[in-house]
Amino acid sequence: MAPDAPSRPRRSWQEALICAVLGLLLLVPPAVVAANLHVFRGAAPFIYDSVDKVPARAVAIVPGNTAKNGIPGRTLAERLTAALMLYRAGKTPIILVSGSHFDNYDETAAMHRWLLQHGVSEGAIVDDAEGFRTLDTMERAARIFKVKGAIICSQGVHLPRAVFLARHAGIDAVGLVSNPRGLAHVLYSPHETMASALALVETTLGRGPAVLGPAQPIAGDTRTTALR
Repeated sequence: MAPDAPSRPRRSWQEALICAVLGLLLLVPPAVVAANLHVFRGAAPFIYDSVDKVPARAVAIVPGNTAKNGIPGRTLAERLTAALMLYRAGKTPIILVSGSHFDNYDETAAMHRWLLQHGVSEGAIVDDAEGFRTLDTMERAARIFKVKGAIICSQGVHLPRAVFLARHAGIDAVGLVSNPRGLAHVLYSPHETMASALALVETTLGRGPAVLGPAQPIAGDTRTTALR
């Protein structure tokens, strides 16, 4: 996802508290390791490396990532390809694309367009343009779109945190690795190591999404909902 999106709200006292707690964690490396193990162990049983093995769910969720000139970058294209494979295999009828947008940058529009170009029907795509971070994507999926069960499509290094956050939000979530060899390297990503520690801090403190709004449940057959 695009970092530091200008459309995010100003920092609140809750964000300051989270930063303070995370700062304390950084001073105690074993705490960071423990936080990562907690997230990884909680999510690992729900992560699958093939379309054949992953159980069916009502919705596939594709978290956003970089899109340049309206074209998904490599990471995002891998996630979209995984969702497309699920859709074609009948594992899910709906694909929820969730990313950030500002000025002339729009991840969800790029994802939506990519799926249409690859044969997914208009009515099977749901857009959420307020998914600034993974936490926002999962909390909004549960609160706004009333998603009860989902397959999250992402890289192995990102899936433990994504599945952890989705299940914390109340979604019966499983994950499909969009790059099967990537799961083994989850503990070697400095960014993901800190992001997973932050995820545990934020969920413990009850942090919600940056933007909420009226409920717009995804219909079972279904329709496209664009939040812009």
